[in-house]
Amino acid sequence: MPSTLIESERNSGKSDGSQAENGTNAGDRSSSPRRKTDLSSSSSSSSASPCSCSCSSFISGNDLEKLWWRLVMASSKGFAIGAGLKGGLAAFSVLARFMNRRQRRGGVVLSGDATGVAVKETLRYGLFLGTFAGIFVSVDEFIAALGGKHRIARWRSLLAGAVAGPSMLLTGYDTQHTSLAIYILMRALVLASRCGIKSKRFGGICKPLSWSHGDLFLMCLSSSQILSAYILDQESLPASYKSFLNKHGGKDSSILQGVKEIASGKPFTNLEAIEKHYKSLGVNIKLNPEMKVPCTMVHGGKSCTSHVLSFLAEAYGRALPVYLPVYLIPALIVHRQGLLPRPYTILGKSLFGIARSSLFLSVYCSSAWMWTCLLFRIFKTCNIPMVAIGTFPPGLALAIEKKSRRIEISLYCFARAIESFFACLSKADLLPKSTKLKRADVIVFSFSTAIIMHCYAQEREVFRSKYLNVLDWVFGVPSSPTELDGTQVSTVKNNEV
Repeated sequence: MPSTLIESERNSGKSDGSQAENGTNAGDRSSSPRRKTDLSSSSSSSSASPCSCSCSSFISGNDLEKLWWRLVMASSKGFAIGAGLKGGLAAFSVLARFMNRRQRRGGVVLSGDATGVAVKETLRYGLFLGTFAGIFVSVDEFIAALGGKHRIARWRSLLAGAVAGPSMLLTGYDTQHTSLAIYILMRALVLASRCGIKSKRFGGICKPLSWSHGDLFLMCLSSSQILSAYILDQESLPASYKSFLNKHGGKDSSILQGVKEIASGKPFTNLEAIEKHYKSLGVNIKLNPEMKVPCTMVHGGKSCTSHVLSFLAEAYGRALPVYLPVYLIPALIVHRQGLLPRPYTILGKSLFGIARSSLFLSVYCSSAWMWTCLLFRIFKTCNIPMVAIGTFPPGLALAIEKKSRRIEISLYCFARAIESFFACLSKADLLPKSTKLKRADVIVFSFSTAIIMHCYAQEREVFRSKYLNVLDWVFGVPSSPTELDGTQVSTVKNNEV
């Protein structure tokens, strides 16, 4: 702009030949205000350009359209996953309840209450995950627009994950999800430990966490607490998990009460109820009030060996319906692209996984009674420490499972065990009195999702490929850390791709 003005001045000066000196000076004097005005205007527009460019990039129609499209897609996919998983589990639960009632009452119409609760829970979990995905995408894009996509890429997913965490409240404002929050925290700690193992600074400290059989040891610890609570203090367990254990534990509540009384050194109060229960099954037994071990109480007129074998067969039948949705629903989501080209391969693997996991659960439950009976017989006594020791080895049944699933199951059980352990301590007044947060589970969940989403954006190699595929499908592949210098790369590098 200044060079154009000067050239214009020179041309206008040359065209006025009759007043070479005075005309030129006069022309310079007359054009000086105009040059200053033009230069000032040019400088003003130049200085305003970055701001206007930044604002236009923040609210540009193209970027806004991409934001809305990503927001709608992430929310829709999140809702689909939440509603699909919860709805599938609820459908199998309602179906199983319907079959049980039909067998007991000779064909009964399913209650509308159970169906209504299932639909409500399905919608709540769909809204929960859909809102979580939508909030995460919105906050992530908003921060990127304000601070620059690459300049703040290392921490914006951390903040977005934390802000999206309170969407858990959509599952019910007064509904505590302590087990879910602890489980997600365990998952976040596992990802953080993997990041620590591969780092130069913390690699030596985190090396013990890479023990190949750590999942089995963790499962044994969890088993000792969970199964002991199942026998001795079921109130320390969440209601849904207590129902699960009562079903797959395969024992009537009267039998559990009797084992609890003999282990606690208390006199029996319900031997007649136990005898009545076995009589309803066609077994007539007479229990001795002076018994030292509860084997007769646990398996009636059978020996310990025959009881374990028969219990294993029955437990396998109870376990099969549990793992049908666990394998078939994710197969429709995770392997959706390969399901049509390779239906037999994918379905075959799913059926094999169902059979394998059902064997794990049945062996786990039957071995729990086997180990406790064995210890009771060897030491000829039954007490609380003996119950805790006898419920430790059943965790070894996890070795039946696929290696990639072991850590998932052990972390899930460990979260339940932690919740039960602290509930027992609180019940025994062994925890310090303090003001409790009304929704501490939401705080723990938000902290955990912040870590998980940060690892997803910046440490993708610590994820297993199946989880990474689901997260990419919902949120879209994030920018690689190698793009922080502003250059674009065509692929995202991770060890699963």
